Amino acid sequence: MDFRLKERGTTVSREIIGGITTFLAMSYILAVNPGILSESGLEWGAVFSATGISAAIATLVMAFCANLPIALAPGLGLNAFFTYTVVKSMGYTPAFALTAVLVEGILFILLSIFGVRSLIIESIPRSLRKAVAVGIGLFIALIGLTNAGITAGDTGTLIGFVDFDRNHTTAIVAMIGLIITIALYMLRVPGAILIGIIITTLIGIPFGVTSIPDNFKPFSTPKTPHLFMFEWQNVLTFKFFVVFFTFLFTDLFDTIGTLFGVTEQAGLASREKGIVGGRRALMADAIGTVIGACLGTSTVTSYVESSSGVAAGARTGLASVVTACLFLVSLFLSPLFALIPAAATAPALIFVGFLMMSSVMDINFRDPVEGIPAFITIIVMPFAYSIAKGIQFGMIAFVLCNIFAKRTKAIPLVTWIVTALFIADIVFEAVN
Repeated sequence: MDFRLKERGTTVSREIIGGITTFLAMSYILAVNPGILSESGLEWGAVFSATGISAAIATLVMAFCANLPIALAPGLGLNAFFTYTVVKSMGYTPAFALTAVLVEGILFILLSIFGVRSLIIESIPRSLRKAVAVGIGLFIALIGLTNAGITAGDTGTLIGFVDFDRNHTTAIVAMIGLIITIALYMLRVPGAILIGIIITTLIGIPFGVTSIPDNFKPFSTPKTPHLFMFEWQNVLTFKFFVVFFTFLFTDLFDTIGTLFGVTEQAGLASREKGIVGGRRALMADAIGTVIGACLGTSTVTSYVESSSGVAAGARTGLASVVTACLFLVSLFLSPLFALIPAAATAPALIFVGFLMMSSVMDINFRDPVEGIPAFITIIVMPFAYSIAKGIQFGMIAFVLCNIFAKRTKAIPLVTWIVTALFIADIVFEAVN
């Protein structure tokens, strides 16, 4: 396949480095997802295999169908809803939750075929698209700071920096890694982010942050995932609709937010043409969700960590092919990739937060009709720890500001409809 490398101003080496960087930045999901879903009653090894296989297949679909440097895997937040809300709180079985995920994915495929998801994307104003990129940058920077233990909630304030002492060696290693990453970037070293991850991992060894277990063996045999584990008898019940709608809503707008943020950063989105390969990208996301459900894992979605690969130079689906291959290899090398600590990937996420801030320059904050919704979008994402909520409140603010400014003619019909659905969702959550 022609990935149009020259057309997008990239090279094979940049795509390989970008694909590796994206994998390293999001590889934590291979450990985190089985850990969360195993608490619902699913077997850890089976979920580990499902996570790697579904991520690889979905990312390959993204590569060959949409030619975008965006990787997919079971989404954080959605897996927590699966385990802690649907199974533990509401008392349903993992099979019940997997059935809801499957139906959600099938519906998304239909919406993508008929272009409904694309219409929803086009309903988001350009200023909010820019704000989404900035908000995601702050969001993933916060993820990096939190994963590294640099920020915590027990510092005497709601959130603050920890003391960089012997009790916080993970934070110390992450800060060293961030300094190294910045230095490499300023020196224009190719693959600065990836090299930073590797060096930080090595630095973590004497600090005790990078742990090498006794009798370490890099190879392991993957286990068979939970195949076609569904429960159809409750599909037509109201309780199923509640679970299904939550998966649907969260996945839809998390995906849209991620696509906006990553493609804006990569220069693959424009006012005239929207997201390059946007409809095919949404289809890849939907197919990934269906595959994940059949393999026994929660909703598969596009990952904001793909922005770290874009920052390392990725611009085409070739990077996604590299990421997908690494997910497949990881099925056999799980002990090896598990050596990379959060302290090593955190500097990449924090630094990418800086890179994604550039979109803020394209927002006209002097016009409150444009500036206020953008501001709300940006602050809600990190503070609510949710891309979807950032878009939700930003869209509502956009409509309200235009109403107050008597500019209702500037609001597209689809935007009115989407905003009404957002408000209905807020009311639904409030009464339930």
